[in-house]
Amino acid sequence: MRAKSYLDIETSYHGEITVVGIYRHPYDLVQIVHPEIDAAAVLRALDGTEEILSYWGHRFDIPVIRRNLGVDLREIFASTDLADRCHRHGLYGGLKSVEKRLGIPRATEGLTGADAMRLWHEWTLGREASLEVLLKYNEEDVVNLYLLERELAALG
Repeated sequence: MRAKSYLDIETSYHGEITVVGIYRHPYDLVQIVHPEIDAAAVLRALDGTEEILSYWGHRFDIPVIRRNLGVDLREIFASTDLADRCHRHGLYGGLKSVEKRLGIPRATEGLTGADAMRLWHEWTLGREASLEVLLKYNEEDVVNLYLLERELAALG
């Protein structure tokens, strides 16, 4: 079995990467927060990874990382976009709507990517609690990718 890492990024209103979240089951969470985000930090966090799993990662996360950090993770690691696997099971939409359909819970229910940008902006203005919520949101994104992969495997 491949060593898997579940990856999700958050961005600012200006497209800058604000948080890189990486999760390895059973509980190894790494969150790199701007300004600590660079190619070396991301590659260190992925050390030992053979396969990256994401949701819309082939269309968003990985290209944004390539543009902002100059590293193409798909050239280094095997990569699976779970959105594509969801589509094969008739599950369409964003991660949160698919989670809902499969009964995967969230403490940050109702927050979206737009909220993640807003939370980052609030944090830059000095609102400490906003970063805590943003990091919890990102943590649930990456942990729920693991749960989503399990649900998809059960569907066959």
